[in-house]
Amino acid sequence: MIKRILKITGVLIGLIILGLFVYGWIISKPLPEGKSGIEADALAQKMLKTINYEGYKQTRFLEWSFRNNTHHYKWDKESSVVEVKWSDNRVLLNLSYLEKSEAFGAKEIITGEKRSSLIHKALDKFNNDSFWLVAPYKVLDKGTTRSIVELEDGSKGLLVTYVKGGSTPGDSYLWKLNPNGFPNAYQMWVKIIPIGGVEASWDDWILTSSGAYLPKSHKFGPINLDINNIKGYN
Repeated sequence: MIKRILKITGVLIGLIILGLFVYGWIISKPLPEGKSGIEADALAQKMLKTINYEGYKQTRFLEWSFRNNTHHYKWDKESSVVEVKWSDNRVLLNLSYLEKSEAFGAKEIITGEKRSSLIHKALDKFNNDSFWLVAPYKVLDKGTTRSIVELEDGSKGLLVTYVKGGSTPGDSYLWKLNPNGFPNAYQMWVKIIPIGGVEASWDDWILTSSGAYLPKSHKFGPINLDINNIKGYN
């Protein structure tokens, strides 16, 4: 009897996984083709102006919490060092010279292979979690390409592809903008999400004391991502 139940359960799980795969395949959208050049770069500049890119560049410190307040960050942009904390781990992540990074446990300095593992985990967490905070400011980063895409409503979107850099090079994001150029959402074609074109909103923007605009929440599908304890200062 138990074997039969387990067999039926296994079949049901298999059917659910297959159904999700088929559903994802049906709703998945191909990466659109855009037109690169002066117009795309001008749209990127327009977006950067509305979110006060100059204020962001002058911001020395950024602090925030992510993943239901389980990941905590204090980023010194001037020195390129980020304090990353999760569970009992704390890493002083040197973004310019990764080998100079330091790792700590609850009561000790971490060395050896565990140190290297924690540093790379911290880097992956930072690359992902900081993107949900400052991605609009990264549209002109080295290693990016930009193009204009005609959207269904007749407006123009900005497609940004990260050719290199970060934890997942090759990811693409199609920014949807308000008429004044302020970002309100993007669609994603990324390695960690098998469904292409999933849309995430960029909501609840705040103006930090340093003049940078930063979002407090995102929503895509049934998932809500909140960013807490945001600070930007000099």
